[in-house]
Amino acid sequence: MKGDSRNLGFSTRAIHAGQSPDPVTGSVTIPIYQTSTYMYEELGVHKGYEYARVQNPTREALEANIASLEGGLACHAFASGMSAIATLLTLVKAGEHVVCSRNVYGGTYRFFHHILERYDLSFSWVDSPDLTTIERAITPETKLVYIETPTNPMIEVTDIAGAAEIAHARGAQLAVDNTFMSPYFQLPLEHGADFVIHSTTKFLNGHSDSIGGALVSKHDKDAEWFGFVQRSEGAILSPFDSFLVLRGLKTLAVRMERHEVNGRAVARFLAGHPKVRSVLYPGLSDHPGHETQKKQASGFGALIAFELGGRSAAKTFLDRLELLSLAESLGGVETLISHPASMTHASVPPERQAELGISEGLVRVSVGIEDREDLLADLEQALSAL
Repeated sequence: MKGDSRNLGFSTRAIHAGQSPDPVTGSVTIPIYQTSTYMYEELGVHKGYEYARVQNPTREALEANIASLEGGLACHAFASGMSAIATLLTLVKAGEHVVCSRNVYGGTYRFFHHILERYDLSFSWVDSPDLTTIERAITPETKLVYIETPTNPMIEVTDIAGAAEIAHARGAQLAVDNTFMSPYFQLPLEHGADFVIHSTTKFLNGHSDSIGGALVSKHDKDAEWFGFVQRSEGAILSPFDSFLVLRGLKTLAVRMERHEVNGRAVARFLAGHPKVRSVLYPGLSDHPGHETQKKQASGFGALIAFELGGRSAAKTFLDRLELLSLAESLGGVETLISHPASMTHASVPPERQAELGISEGLVRVSVGIEDREDLLADLEQALSAL
């Protein structure tokens, strides 16, 4: 796309940003540059590409696109969301400290607690929707505040601007995992965050056929460092996966709108069902984070958690489903449903699960874009077995 894209609308940028037509053929789709290396024109002279771990045109197009959508200075794409998080955490050195939302994806907890603590990084796990817990946890050694909002799987909402103000006042930076909302609904950098993390596996790709991650930065110094780490560690997103995510991003706006329409309908249905004990969804007016979500996002998304009262009830319900897919992950066009205690958060010790409210009866659903009448009918028939 020629020229400055900053004044163009979201859908236009999702389709065009970073994706000028191929200069050789005029192809409107960025080619999959499936190559490991590039030929030099002569010794010391090349076309800007040397080796595919360092540079790849397909990956660069994706990185430019995501940076545009998030309003960031730069984006770096990785082989998984965890690889993106690992790169972010290279900012933190031995002896330094991170304040982290206590309720995060189980893989994030596993990486921080079981791996990084071995290298003398320390973590304080806080109830981040209560901003005073962030403020109290920050020490002179705190380098980073890391939050998910909404959180996985308890759908807790943290005030991004408030967290950023606290972090910056104490000399720390703020990172926000924006996977649940996508840049279509939420732009953390606009609210003061310094970094945005995505599992591109989820809504950005949207089709459950690619694993990847993205790290968006706001400042030159950080972007330069992340580029150095990316080419040094080599956990890059492949050309084909970059192509798949670019393909998915073209329809992000229309998909997210449909995800939320369906999500609201499913949340209302579950909230009114006698077999469901409680529902966690920020679009419901009784959710503790409802007003904060309205303030910092343009939508409520499609992730819902609900309580059925025990593992037996959860198993009966999940085994009875016919249309909804019992599976890990989220953000696909198909509705995916999971049991966090034994699936996404199985690596979290039972006592910590209990502390966080992740019960054996908790079910999490990522609402897809199917006809909502069919989704509700499947939920109803499965709940009727309880």
